[in-house]
Amino acid sequence: MARNVRIGVIGCGFYAQNHLNAWRDLAPQGAVLTAVCDVDPAKAKAAGETFSLPWYTDVEKMLAAEDLDAVDIVTRQDTHRPIAETTIAHGISTIVQKPFAPTWDDATAIVDAAEKAGVWLAVHENFRFQAPLRAVRNVIDSGAIGQPSWARITFRTGFDVYKTQPYFLEEDRLVIADVGVHVLDLSRFLLGDVSRISCEIQRRNPRVKAEDDTATMLLRHETGAVSIVEVTYEARRADDWFPETLLEIEGPRGSIIVSAGCRMKVTSDGSATERDIGAPLLSWTSHPWHVSQEGAMGACRHFLDCLQRGVAAETSGEDNLRTYALVDAAYRAAVEHRAVAPVRRN
Repeated sequence: MARNVRIGVIGCGFYAQNHLNAWRDLAPQGAVLTAVCDVDPAKAKAAGETFSLPWYTDVEKMLAAEDLDAVDIVTRQDTHRPIAETTIAHGISTIVQKPFAPTWDDATAIVDAAEKAGVWLAVHENFRFQAPLRAVRNVIDSGAIGQPSWARITFRTGFDVYKTQPYFLEEDRLVIADVGVHVLDLSRFLLGDVSRISCEIQRRNPRVKAEDDTATMLLRHETGAVSIVEVTYEARRADDWFPETLLEIEGPRGSIIVSAGCRMKVTSDGSATERDIGAPLLSWTSHPWHVSQEGAMGACRHFLDCLQRGVAAETSGEDNLRTYALVDAAYRAAVEHRAVAPVRRN
């Protein structure tokens, strides 16, 4: 029987509700949602009352009062390093919401602290855990299309992300750092690590401070594959499939196409099949967020399993640095007008 894992959630805002619901629903698998914390007393109290949990406004007080095996940090990225360094210092397994941190130095500092303390660390990078994208990975692993050699991965929407996250308007780095990090991680997940990246950015919304509400990236993978990664918050179309990721992947034996509505068409050796790869709605998920919400559930399920078995997560801190390095390289490439190799840790 799998051991129970006592979990505290730090941050009770907009997206944290998905994490809270996921951990609650994973109770039969051994997740024990134990306490919540938020610097905003109203948010902390609301989450505590909704999930019948003790609530705190101070991380140190929560850690002192509760016997936790793991914490899930779902706060603004500028708070990730100090909170993570605190939980790691207490020897508590730590999950950090993406983006990992505001800077490369902050991200590597968190990883270094965890490695020095021997503490399990993961990043809640959830796109790769969405049911449609796991289905794509399964097809690749089956060998049905052969080794992927080309792909286009697209996240284009005009959904008003600023309504629920108004601070986006003031961010110095926007679409690549926020959703591009997800899609760049997918490029690694599906085609392998990247040797160089080119990038063109645009600011199409005058309300946005950042230079990038749209980015078009070209990646050369270490396998020799090439991928095009597109992300924007400024698409204007009648059928907006937010928050789905659409893609095409080609290999020597065939192709995979994921179209709107979570439909996947696989061509292998000249024969084509098509099927629905969407996940069913959960009691707490709803359109249009269900795809993203289901991904959060999948990520939490994966982390719970890894914690119970004592193994590293797919999106460990060390692994996610490779995705973070791609984000930094994309911004450099846009400024320097050239292909840039992502930084590698020694």
